[in-house]
Amino acid sequence: MNTLAHPSNPDRPGFESRICRRANRWGTSHIIGRGFRIVSKLGDGWFWYGLMIVLAAAGGARGRVTAVQMLVTGWVAWLLYKALKRCTRRLRPFCTNVDVIAHVAPLDEYSFPSGHTMHAVSFSIIAIAWFPHLALPLIAFSTLVALSRVVLGLHYPSDVLAGIVIGALLGVASLAVQSMWFA
Repeated sequence: MNTLAHPSNPDRPGFESRICRRANRWGTSHIIGRGFRIVSKLGDGWFWYGLMIVLAAAGGARGRVTAVQMLVTGWVAWLLYKALKRCTRRLRPFCTNVDVIAHVAPLDEYSFPSGHTMHAVSFSIIAIAWFPHLALPLIAFSTLVALSRVVLGLHYPSDVLAGIVIGALLGVASLAVQSMWFA
């Protein structure tokens, strides 16, 4: 029976599991796997913390506002991400599918949603709103972060899509709140 994977039994054959297996094979390539492992490590927060520091130090008042806004939004995203993971308890692809390998150790047990993607999207939206010239590198990096989650065997595509949607909502909401308070 070819049904879509359900969060409580993601190993059932289906479109999403097939994508996970195919994408995960890319991670076995030395160059591709290493590249995505580096992107994933930077997406753990190092890239974003570095960007916040640079913006705060070199971006003047706009940079400091941007850095604080990213920090506050990141904290809200972290709380939401933890709550959603506790509620959904969706196991990671490498835990339920023998054909999927975890190419890096996960930061926590559950898969849904992708916190890396959620943070990358929300941080990018905020930074780009204040510093539009950063759009191309931030969109490229966020895209690589999202792809890395599936290639490394840590997330299903729906986890990443949820991270994109939630991250976009958080980023836009953060900008809306900031504009109301500091208009």
